[in-house]
Amino acid sequence: MHCPFCHHNDSRVIDSRSSEDGQAIRRRRECVQCRRRFTTTESAMLVVVKRSGATEPFSREKIIEGVGKACQGRPVSRDDLAVLASRVEERIRQSGAAHISADDIGRHILEPLREIDQVAYLRFASVYSNFENLDDFQAAIDSLRNDHAD
Repeated sequence: MHCPFCHHNDSRVIDSRSSEDGQAIRRRRECVQCRRRFTTTESAMLVVVKRSGATEPFSREKIIEGVGKACQGRPVSRDDLAVLASRVEERIRQSGAAHISADDIGRHILEPLREIDQVAYLRFASVYSNFENLDDFQAAIDSLRNDHAD
């Protein structure tokens, strides 16, 4: 870590604290050359690999927006979507992977969305799973009915 004052490339950590949400660590540092102190924030970065091969940082907001489209006109609140996005992120982070494919994120979304709203689940699944005909919809509906009957 370079000192922001003298640009020396060595510093020592004086104090470390977890952020309120537990997603980052705040470190208080001291430059070994000029002895001035500064603060850094470290967080584990989760990278999404898209189908095109492009990468971008993981974003809960993108999940909320994407799933929100499937929930239009349904009794699903923004808070419900925020909880879903948090559950998805937590599950992904538990896997320990630094890179995750967009397809895997979609798979992680399906189960909690199914619990929230079955119609929104069908809408999302039809796009995510590339439903091609009515038989694909019927199979998904039959699966929902079988799960609901159990």
